Amino acid sequence: MVRIGGLASGMDIDTLVSDLMKAERIPLNKLTQKKQLLEWQRDDYRSMNTLLTDFDKYIFDNMALQKDLLKKTVTSSMPSAVTATANSNAGNVNTSIVVSKLATSTNWISNSAISYDQNTFASDTVIQLKATNGDGTQSMVTNSDGTKTDVIELTIKAGSTLEDVLKQLSSKKELGINVFSENGKVVMTKNDTGNGSSITIANEAANTLFGKLGFQETNNTVPYNLTATTTGDNAEFTINGLATDRPSNTFTINDVTYKLNDVTNGKTATISVLNDTDNMVDKIVQFVSKYNELIEKINGEVSEARYRSYQPLSDEEKESMTEKQIELWEEKAKSGLLKNDSVLSSSLNKMRTALYTPYTGTGANTDYNQLAEIGIKTSNYRDNGKLIIDETKLREAITNDPNAVFQMFSGATRITTTAADGTTTTKDSTVQSELGLTKRLRNIINDTVAGIEKKAGKLTSTNQQFSIGRNIVDIDSQISRFQDRLTQIENRYWNQFTAMEKAIQKANSQSTYLMQQFA
Repeated sequence: MVRIGGLASGMDIDTLVSDLMKAERIPLNKLTQKKQLLEWQRDDYRSMNTLLTDFDKYIFDNMALQKDLLKKTVTSSMPSAVTATANSNAGNVNTSIVVSKLATSTNWISNSAISYDQNTFASDTVIQLKATNGDGTQSMVTNSDGTKTDVIELTIKAGSTLEDVLKQLSSKKELGINVFSENGKVVMTKNDTGNGSSITIANEAANTLFGKLGFQETNNTVPYNLTATTTGDNAEFTINGLATDRPSNTFTINDVTYKLNDVTNGKTATISVLNDTDNMVDKIVQFVSKYNELIEKINGEVSEARYRSYQPLSDEEKESMTEKQIELWEEKAKSGLLKNDSVLSSSLNKMRTALYTPYTGTGANTDYNQLAEIGIKTSNYRDNGKLIIDETKLREAITNDPNAVFQMFSGATRITTTAADGTTTTKDSTVQSELGLTKRLRNIINDTVAGIEKKAGKLTSTNQQFSIGRNIVDIDSQISRFQDRLTQIENRYWNQFTAMEKAIQKANSQSTYLMQQFA
């Protein structure tokens, strides 16, 4: 709608109406500012939840499990012959090993020329095989009904090429073989090692196929085992004076996994297992650093100054300012939106209390059941609960009793309850002192995140699902109603000025007519 005013009166009606509407829009601007503040506050809350969630994930990934903290270092005096790894439950021991033979795989090489071609099978044909692993166990197949059988079936499609068949044999994981052809012969190698390997031809179709592949057995009455060209061997070695063997070059004894790489030619390799003190020290130092970063940022938010005279800028106000001025203004306007927030302040207090409550759960050692005893203390009051570390004392405690230090951080007392129907449930104790420090922190973080989500939701939440969002919806409704009202007011002003213009124009016409008559 084009509005042109002032032709009769000579007045700038557009400017007059615009100025009048500025005053009318003041309440709307306040609603828009209020909405913007709520959106900024929502985003600040969500950024706090991101910080807390990231810290929770860091704890879970680095501090929750024994394998993360109670690592072992393993050294070998002859790494070219024997190497090893140890899990957290392994003892600190020295083990001597003399390797006399490595485990090898069984091989089958066809003893005549390949006669297989695409016409071998006129229709799709099911062949049946059985496979015994190097350790003597039978390879099993799970049927569609859940039952298991040692018969391994493959369907050879009519018209399959030699390459298709060899690929199909290699890809059948239950067979555990690698198959290829070279110089007119077929070579099959068992993927695992040990002297227990065998391949059994279990039906006539399989007999036909392997005959065409060049495996001509002197006694081929089904079922029969293919004759190996090279039979696999077990690894033979002497460990701490005991002569023994294994079907694989990799084996585990007392939570230490050994890998035999070569024979030792009568020499003795020594494997030494020790606690990885450096790993635990590094993990705890990193944990303290991450914790200090977290509480510094949260403390910064809850203590940040609030500048109430700096309200969000309207589009008209931004037009008269430079980008730098807008940036500085909005920095003040966004400041302190979470000042003294009860959820965050309560969370900080709970975390401080949790870290200084002694651990009394499973595996607790009264010498190392609170942070101060392993060299971790609070700094001065100005740092609002930050932690400082005496690494020498921390290292000493870990050296003396690494398990107690682990339990203090990540241990828990497990409680088993039995329901009326006889089912049992086991979970961590709800008594804070019976939970490790990181478990306490994770519980507090989960409660804090849930409390913040009630206020500010998350990215996938709708506005109706959290309190700030409901306030925004309410303000949007008020803004919509007020905009309708402003439209009515603006139309009223224009109608009034239009009526004035018409009256002036009529008066001018009458004046002109009278002057013409007098003339």
